[in-house]
Amino acid sequence: MGSFLISCSLCPCRPNPSVSAQGRQSVGAKNNVTEFVSLGLSQGREMQRACFLGFSLFHVLTVLGNLLVIVTINASKTLHAPMYFFLSHLSSADTCYPPATTPKMIADTLVERKTISFEGCMTQLFSAHFFGGTEIFLLTAMAYDRYVAICRPLHYTTIMGRRRCGLLAGASWVAGFLHSILQTLLTVQLPFCGPNEIDNFFCDVHPLLKLACADTYVVGLIVVANSGMISLVSFIILIISYVVILLSLRSRSSEGRRKALSTCGSHIITVLLVLVPPHVHVHSTLHHPGR
Repeated sequence: MGSFLISCSLCPCRPNPSVSAQGRQSVGAKNNVTEFVSLGLSQGREMQRACFLGFSLFHVLTVLGNLLVIVTINASKTLHAPMYFFLSHLSSADTCYPPATTPKMIADTLVERKTISFEGCMTQLFSAHFFGGTEIFLLTAMAYDRYVAICRPLHYTTIMGRRRCGLLAGASWVAGFLHSILQTLLTVQLPFCGPNEIDNFFCDVHPLLKLACADTYVVGLIVVANSGMISLVSFIILIISYVVILLSLRSRSSEGRRKALSTCGSHIITVLLVLVPPHVHVHSTLHHPGR
């Protein structure tokens, strides 16, 4: 599933107005919520059946497609360039990302009451941010690989050696983990004492902040800084790298430009699909925080 599910659209949140100040004082830091109820994608039975069939098919195709990419790259004797190395890691993250949220979402279309335990909710939140964040960092590493390949072709094999590629891929996974653990720790320490209906189809930070029995404004700011800035900074880095690439192609022949751009086309499309939707959403949310 698209990495736009990563919550870079979060905004600073005030406590749920349905929880009285007296209730918050009496509860304090106590957590009385053992499960959350998801409102899901739709309440109509016909629409839920359509969602079940559509998302089941899409989920299976996504997982099988990514597994096919991983097997093909690892089994081939010719696909060992750094670009395919990063693509294999990206497919691995994208294979693990849908199971974090999609199976539960599909199962919920078959039941009337869509519940998830507190522990399951936190696990879902962590997994979605971990694999989603890792994808963004891997895309940035792939942009660096394309920059070196086009702008410094004579030094490409030296710069993008096996060791550096491994370090970039490993750093992407570590950065994704650090991003995710921060999001999870910020959420799990909040007190939940009353409302437990999540206005979403999976557990994410923003819907949970609305349910907390505390003032979550500061936590919301930290979440925006962590999630929103990661996507925004990564997007800016990607734009700069491709601007430099395009400028370097001006002195090349039309055939050289065509070959260079053909190697970047799929990466540019992936970047746009992953980063543009959440960037637009975070811009809209920050200007309309009441939504």
